[in-house]
Amino acid sequence: MNRTQEQLIVKAFFEKRIQERVLHELSSPKKRLDALNRLCHSYSTTLRKKYLIELSKANFNKEDLETLLRKYGPIKQCYVISWNKDIDGKEIPLSTALEHTVGLGMPSIISCIPGELAYFESEQGYGAPPRYVLKRNA
Repeated sequence: MNRTQEQLIVKAFFEKRIQERVLHELSSPKKRLDALNRLCHSYSTTLRKKYLIELSKANFNKEDLETLLRKYGPIKQCYVISWNKDIDGKEIPLSTALEHTVGLGMPSIISCIPGELAYFESEQGYGAPPRYVLKRNA
């Protein structure tokens, strides 16, 4: 886990009232899933709405999503906070991150440009899971 990366994500995109709590949860192996649970059905009160750009509910293939994210700026490595333990807390290429998160059915945040651009996919209920670009100008 990279605490600096996680602080950038939380400070940029999470509601101020819960930022310290979420950072505590992310830093604790026993509580990390509590932070991820906040991104399931209650993400709309966890993430700052003004930075959420909703993506179409239609099936989105990973290649189109990667192209869309790259339009916002140069993306090298991405930092991932995810229910998927294989990639959680790791820096990996965008294509790899998308391969392991799109359609997972559980929440993930892929930080593409630290503190400025991320991809968020929530828990899947009925149909396609809610998907968002998190965009903020530095």
